[in-house]
Amino acid sequence: MENHQPSDTIKENVTPIAIITRKINQLPEVEKNLLEHGSTYVGLNAALCGLTANSLFRRILNVTQARIVAGLPMAVIPFMTAHLAYKGFVSLPLSTGYLSCETCTVTRGGLVGLIFGGLYPVALAIPVNGGLAARYTSALLPERGNILSYWVKTSKPVFRKMLFPILLQTMFGAYLGSRQYKVIIKALQLPEPDLETLNSFSVQLEPMSSKAMSTLGTEELGTRKFEQGDTLTAIST
Repeated sequence: MENHQPSDTIKENVTPIAIITRKINQLPEVEKNLLEHGSTYVGLNAALCGLTANSLFRRILNVTQARIVAGLPMAVIPFMTAHLAYKGFVSLPLSTGYLSCETCTVTRGGLVGLIFGGLYPVALAIPVNGGLAARYTSALLPERGNILSYWVKTSKPVFRKMLFPILLQTMFGAYLGSRQYKVIIKALQLPEPDLETLNSFSVQLEPMSSKAMSTLGTEELGTRKFEQGDTLTAIST
C-alpha cells in the first residue's frame, strides 16, 4: 500500500488558531460581535474623552477658532489609538489562544482603558489647544522657563473634571476583557461540527464493520477447510 502524506491544507486546518476560529464561528451573533467589535466600543469612549478634554482646554485658554480643525484629531486619534491598542493587547491574543488567563485579560483591558482610553486623550489636548492659543493669542502663554509649571497648573482642573470619565473608561475596559474571556471559554467548550459528523459516521459504520468482519472470518474459515480437504484427497491418491 502507498503511504499518502497529508497535504498542507489538512495541516493548516488542525492548527490551534483554526480550531478556535471554527469554534468562535459557532457562537451566536451577539457574542461574536462582542469579540470582533469590542475594541470599537473602547475607541468610541476614548473619542468622547478626547472631545470632552478638548472642550475644557478651549474654555480655559479662551480658544474660539478652529473648532473642526481641533475637534477632528481629538476624536480620530484617540479612537484609533485605543481601538488598535485593545485589539492588539486583548482581543487578538484571546482569539488566537495566546492569552488564557482571566486576571491577565481583565488587567490588560483595564490598563488599555486607563492609558489609551482616558489619560492619552487628555494629554493629547494639551499640545493641540496650546498651539491654537499661541497661534490666535487667545491666552497669555508663559516664557520658556515656566512652561512645565504653567501647563501643570492649567491641566489640574481638567484632570480633576476628567477623573470620573477616566475611571469609567478603566472599568469598562476591564469589564469588556472579562466578558470576552468568558465568551472565549464558552466557544472552546463547544464541540467541533467536523468531529460530530465523524463520530456519528463511525457509530453508523460500527455494526456494518462487525458484520463484514464476521462474514470475512466465515469465508476465510471455509477456504481453509477447502484447502485441507484438497490436501487430504491428494495424499490418499
